[in-house]
Amino acid sequence: MIERTKFPGFTFLYTFLIALCLSSCHACQAQQPDSSTQTDGYTYKRPSSGGTGKVYMGREIAAIMTATGGNWLDRDSRQEEENSPRTIENMNLAPNTVVADIGAGTGFYTFQIAPKVPAGKVYAVEVQDRFVKSLESRRSKEGADNVIVVKGDSQQVNLPAGAIDIALMVDVYHELSYPKEILQAIHRALKSDGKLLLLEYKAEDPDVRIRALHKMTAEQIKKELEANGFRLQRQEDFLPIQHFMLFEKVEKTEGN
Repeated sequence: MIERTKFPGFTFLYTFLIALCLSSCHACQAQQPDSSTQTDGYTYKRPSSGGTGKVYMGREIAAIMTATGGNWLDRDSRQEEENSPRTIENMNLAPNTVVADIGAGTGFYTFQIAPKVPAGKVYAVEVQDRFVKSLESRRSKEGADNVIVVKGDSQQVNLPAGAIDIALMVDVYHELSYPKEILQAIHRALKSDGKLLLLEYKAEDPDVRIRALHKMTAEQIKKELEANGFRLQRQEDFLPIQHFMLFEKVEKTEGN
């Protein structure tokens, strides 16, 4: 278990997420469609605090963090809390690996990965215009020529088919408005032996002081990804507050 005193950023993180969720309350209400526009595989209910009211496989989807949360993504305590160098080390990247950072935000992972793949590429996929502009600016400032910024949307990652060796989502999946559609889009973008790495805050650990809808159990993650063409290849417990779950693409067979 994690000692709270070891990670002083938790209190700020928890408070910050509360503020973000409250500020997005109106947006959560607006996401509820009428019955004529419901998407297959989703159900709807009255939104919980910090939630959207949209439910996928028994899990209420959390309200998205807006671009106003950019400073939090680059907080000083993040390296200590998440140990991103250890995550990147365990991605087993080669110099020519092609990576997709889905929900790249301010590029916290994108620009740490880019030097590891000098002959490869890092696609930084974002849906929010302010983050897209920030990523473009940082790419230019750092001369990261192997970083390609991509504007995605709620149902598409807009990546070339069969081009990606490994896709990465860090504390993003639980906020996807259309998780099924995004997983299927990532599945198409991966090479036949491609991988998808998910990092999500551990719902099983009460010492991880993140609001409930912004955490996931390993069991729930596995259930949702297996339903969309992925198989768990490796699960590690070396990160302080997050699950490290690496999935492999399962090729669809005829009739499936």
